[in-house]
Amino acid sequence: MNKLKEVLIGLLIVIVIGSLVILVYRSQSGRVNRELAKRIAEVSPKGGPPETIEGLRQAIAIYEEQIERNVREGAQTGIYWKILGIRLADKGMHNDALHAFERAIYYNTDEPVLYYLTGISAATVAKSIVGFSGNAQREHFNSLSENAYLRAIDLDNTYTRPMYGLSILYVFELDRPQDAVPHLERLLSIQSSNIDAMFVLARAYFMTERYKQAIEVYDKIITGSKDKKVQAEALNNIDIIQGLYYE
Repeated sequence: MNKLKEVLIGLLIVIVIGSLVILVYRSQSGRVNRELAKRIAEVSPKGGPPETIEGLRQAIAIYEEQIERNVREGAQTGIYWKILGIRLADKGMHNDALHAFERAIYYNTDEPVLYYLTGISAATVAKSIVGFSGNAQREHFNSLSENAYLRAIDLDNTYTRPMYGLSILYVFELDRPQDAVPHLERLLSIQSSNIDAMFVLARAYFMTERYKQAIEVYDKIITGSKDKKVQAEALNNIDIIQGLYYE
């Protein structure tokens, strides 16, 4: 009899706890729905009357699962566009890749990698445009590339790839080496042994007539690299600078 009583008490406790959990879940879900409804109403023209808020709350409760599913599907769609863009770019189809990256950004607006990839493809398209009639187009794609790189850096200020891509654009395409310097210095503060970035920084220093600093960077390349060709190139560049510097 005592055992039966203990079992019944145990079942009663489980039922009570389960009921409390359900009540808490419903309360939290209802609170989330009310907050979302209020947010929607707040951004609507004239805010929306109270009955509209209640209507939205009820609609959200009904279609909450569908909304969440749509969000998940939207994120997955963005991933597919990203993969498509990468494959198109790998095949050299950068105009088409740009469209794919644009669609991917539509679904994932805060992913820095998408802006970096956009920067690469836009710069590549700009370089492919030849002739005087293409100046406006070339400027458009160079501007798109610059803005995409800057956005990637803005989203992640430790992301070194867009820093390097932007610096290449400034130094070799836009003749703005002074704008490349801070990005390269920032990059090298994160990756101090990045030889490619050192070469571009040294060139930017050279182009802005900061010869002493350029030589210092080339010296770092010589001591930091074990590649004989890299060392020879850096040494040759030092000789060129010294020939100009001491004329």
